[in-house]
Amino acid sequence: MNNEQQRLQNAAWKKWGPYVTNRQWGTVREDYSETGSAWESTTHDMARSKAYRWGEEGIAGICDDQQLLCFSIALWNTKDPILKERFFGLSGHEGNHGEDVKELFYYLDNTPTHSYMKMLYKYPQQTFPYGPLVDENRRRGKQDPEFEIIDTGIFNDDAYFDVFIEYAKTAPEDVLIKITVFNRGREAAPLHILPTIWFRNTWAWGRDNTQPWLTRTGKDAITITHHTLGKYVLYCDQAPQLLFTENETNFPRLYNFQDGKQFYKDGINDYLIHQHTNAVNEGGSGTKAAANYHVNIAPGESHTVRLRLTSEHLTAPFANYASPKGIVDPFADFDALFATRQQEADTFYEGLQQQLDNEEEKMIQRQAFAGMLWNKQFYYYHVADWLKGDPSQPAPPANRANGRNKAWKHLNNEDIISMPDKWEYPWYAAWDLAFHCIPLAMIDAEFAKGQLLLLTREWYMHPNGELPAYEWAFGDVNPPVHAWAAWRVYHLDMEQKKGKGDVTFLESIFHKLLLNFTWWVNRKDAENNNIFEGGFLGLDNIGVFDRTAPLPAGGFIEQADGTSWMAMYCLNMLCISLELAKYNKVYADMATKFFEHFLYIAGAINEMGEGSDGLWDDEDGFFYDQLKMTNDGVMRMKVRSMVGLIPLFAVSVLNEEIFTTQPEFTERLRWFLNFRPDLAALVSRWYEKGSGEKHLLSLLRGHRMKRILRRMLDETEFLSDYGVRSMSKHYEQHPYEFRLDGTSFCVAYAPGESTTAMFGGNSNWRGPVWMPVNYLIIESLQQFHRYYGDDFKVEYPTNSGAYLTLKEIATELGKRLLRLFLRDKNGRRPVFGDYEKLQQDPHFKDYLLFYEYFHGDNGRGAGAAHQTGWTGLIVRLM
Repeated sequence: MNNEQQRLQNAAWKKWGPYVTNRQWGTVREDYSETGSAWESTTHDMARSKAYRWGEEGIAGICDDQQLLCFSIALWNTKDPILKERFFGLSGHEGNHGEDVKELFYYLDNTPTHSYMKMLYKYPQQTFPYGPLVDENRRRGKQDPEFEIIDTGIFNDDAYFDVFIEYAKTAPEDVLIKITVFNRGREAAPLHILPTIWFRNTWAWGRDNTQPWLTRTGKDAITITHHTLGKYVLYCDQAPQLLFTENETNFPRLYNFQDGKQFYKDGINDYLIHQHTNAVNEGGSGTKAAANYHVNIAPGESHTVRLRLTSEHLTAPFANYASPKGIVDPFADFDALFATRQQEADTFYEGLQQQLDNEEEKMIQRQAFAGMLWNKQFYYYHVADWLKGDPSQPAPPANRANGRNKAWKHLNNEDIISMPDKWEYPWYAAWDLAFHCIPLAMIDAEFAKGQLLLLTREWYMHPNGELPAYEWAFGDVNPPVHAWAAWRVYHLDMEQKKGKGDVTFLESIFHKLLLNFTWWVNRKDAENNNIFEGGFLGLDNIGVFDRTAPLPAGGFIEQADGTSWMAMYCLNMLCISLELAKYNKVYADMATKFFEHFLYIAGAINEMGEGSDGLWDDEDGFFYDQLKMTNDGVMRMKVRSMVGLIPLFAVSVLNEEIFTTQPEFTERLRWFLNFRPDLAALVSRWYEKGSGEKHLLSLLRGHRMKRILRRMLDETEFLSDYGVRSMSKHYEQHPYEFRLDGTSFCVAYAPGESTTAMFGGNSNWRGPVWMPVNYLIIESLQQFHRYYGDDFKVEYPTNSGAYLTLKEIATELGKRLLRLFLRDKNGRRPVFGDYEKLQQDPHFKDYLLFYEYFHGDNGRGAGAAHQTGWTGLIVRLM
């Protein structure tokens, strides 16, 4: 094993990491308002003055795994009205397409133990355009593009700083910190570089009154004392000015209430910008401190700041550093240690990328992994305490007890979790997290397995078996992809361990998934007919109606996607059961249970109701949702969208050996198939063996699959140059109209940002390309190919006259997705859209953003800008 792989064997190396979020303001956890409007409860303007209850935010922040002590950088260009201590963005009500960060920053490198990390922030030298960004986006409507910081022109003349932040650990509790700032402008420019260290406020809420301390030691070190964490020292090179204040809420500024305190969270801000000399503690102590490096950087030049955060028990060599004699220098080996960790990071990724010979792909993959690892966050939320409030604080409004997340009082989260996007989505989402674990398993399988198990633990999963969706509404329903992710991660882990599977992990998560599966069956099958609902299922605005809200005429939607997800769930649980049955024959019974349940669902989706084709429309060759009315009437909603492609995901191939090694399972299957030949006949000619003595379980026979693929691979419908669209392009010129009780509901193709306010308007499933479902499409085609083999070919693209195997089509779809990030023949990356600065400038063109989704026609990135989480699946397609 290389050095990084060896470190992965020791959990202590993960004690410190990039676990500070990019945005804590505007989150549900910090919302104690009467109206429950999180975006207005704590705003960006309030953030610099308000001590948070549940977490901390910062730029390139790191902290320990309990987030007791935090470190990040702050900056001031001498022109801004506030310190740049956190990334700026628009709230959900300010942006014309919902919340949106309005900064440029990039995750460039990271290792699984965070032994080496690097990111880049681009900070303007002119006044940051806070006002113009808010005003212009408020002015724009849903049909207009978003107004980004690059649209303000502030980077046009290169008057900005490139701020590179790097971390290297020499030991689990010894962190080297390097901040290198380049002046990209044509004139010298002043800058305050403010590495900042502070304690998360745990003492102001009446539950833990023990207060930690930061104290000046000599002129260039800060001693850190915490009753739980122990003692640390922050050494600051070049003898900067050390500024101390308290991480306390500024009640006079925020609430016009004089609380008698002198030092507040925004004290350093007020000291530098407003020259309030009494805003910082000249005595050199507090719970928040910054080292103020005031520099003037010549054009084209750079300035580097070095710091070292180290545990007291490791500081013996530096014990005299703060003394006048300066006997030992903690920075003597700094550069050599940094270089060693950088080289070890290179070695780690070189081993991972041995099969890649394209340097562009290597760069893309490494930055994608960096984004995955930088998006880890300490997530802290005790719903019971949040609902009832804290002893030393005003009681929450009475209606909180009957408001958001009231049914989740058991939820007690205090862990390091992979986030979708630490600014736009700084909270976990159940189905996002499942996708995250696939690329994470390639570099840290233990972390990936731990993440999947975490959501099934008693303090996450609801006692009724439901998995928590996300903090805005834990009771919302995400697609049940947890079993799929567990099965895939199990195999990725087994490959790395040369065939030895972690059966303990698989067995543990299987038992919890049984509870969740039962919840789905009992709660989301309204008529007990094996046709499932589920609500929006993560596809925000894909339907005619908002699927989270009561329908206009009552009733409910019988969903092709909800039913297909459950069929896929059955097959995943079947595969896990068969694997576990190798070690314990008891699981053969469970395999039978899920095999039979899959057939019941397959029968329902295909033949539900006498004389019916179920949710399949034979005229169109597609699956559709249908509206079940309160008067027992049924209306089919014939929108060709991702909903009708999701039935492809329910596919599994069983090898013939299973039927010889699992006699109990085989015997039951023979009985059941003889007893219910009608169901057996529905599932792709069960009695016929396919290529290589295999058996296929699928919702689709070959004929129906070909009809769906004909639409999916049609470039006038689903197939774009950059993957499969979430809705048919047909609706661009021919919007779908659905009439109900005299009211018309319209669905049109929208390849970019949402043009409606449905579901907040911040995501769009009416045309863009989404990585996670594309990944499942590719994987499903690979599964079908395992059964049908090379003789089964499909026209690709539709009407081209060229025929490829399903495996070849899967490969081609992967190439289209990769094309989003690769330079084309003109040297342009589609993800950057029409921004010439991003396309051509040497200081921009190789720094990538992994967006939430991508424009269905031109591949431009859209939505959350740093959602490497599930867009990180691109690393599996190279």
